[in-house]
Amino acid sequence: MRDFSDLSETEENKLRVVSLVPSVTETLMSWSITPVGCTRFCDQQGLLSVGGTKNPNLEVIKDLEPDLVVMDAEENRLEDYQSLQRLDIKVHVLHITSIEDVEVQISELAKRVGVRWPGLNLPTPPPSYEINAFVPIWRNPYMSIGESTYCGSLLGYLGVNLVPTTEKRYYTLTLEDAAKSKPDIVLAPSEPYPFSKRQLPELASVAPVYFIDGRDLFWWGARTTTALSNLASFLKTVQSEGYQHLRS
Repeated sequence: MRDFSDLSETEENKLRVVSLVPSVTETLMSWSITPVGCTRFCDQQGLLSVGGTKNPNLEVIKDLEPDLVVMDAEENRLEDYQSLQRLDIKVHVLHITSIEDVEVQISELAKRVGVRWPGLNLPTPPPSYEINAFVPIWRNPYMSIGESTYCGSLLGYLGVNLVPTTEKRYYTLTLEDAAKSKPDIVLAPSEPYPFSKRQLPELASVAPVYFIDGRDLFWWGARTTTALSNLASFLKTVQSEGYQHLRS
């Protein structure tokens, strides 16, 4: 495994990195490393798309002759990792399930690409909001997440409890199941499913609905500190409104 930590700044910026994770692309860009390829789900304009997170074009990646491909154990597929290995392409795999993982694993990635990352500058946890929230992540069928996920860790840091309570990381359920858990609010994210006011009538049958930028909930790395600040301000507003937001 090559370690780029001894590269000069000029050499560092010439690293040929392919990112198959949108939040990694964002993080690399914040380090002044422009990926030579990324997925079509990445926000940055002008970067070469190598396909989706689940179906990257391996031939395109091979032709890019990357020094490193960055993947995520949940967001990307094992078979694509194995194929890249067979092509003798170096791969760095992340598996972020908590704020603590961000601190450790993003530091490891920074070292791998020759960046001196100072680590997370976490805001002081506010007084616990003690809000019970239902967070749907998919529809038809409805799916939600447990506390042993990055999103669960992020919200837990701010005193938000995910309901229904479960040891599962991801699970299917009905809205009737969600309502029985008596959440204070529904946090309807913009991704991975793009929840919008079109789903408001059905979601409002569970609890008052708040639409939220899914990137703040699910994109770890460079965004983590800002996301925590955004969410803390958002939750303060939610609590001040007394959970009387969108109902119909």
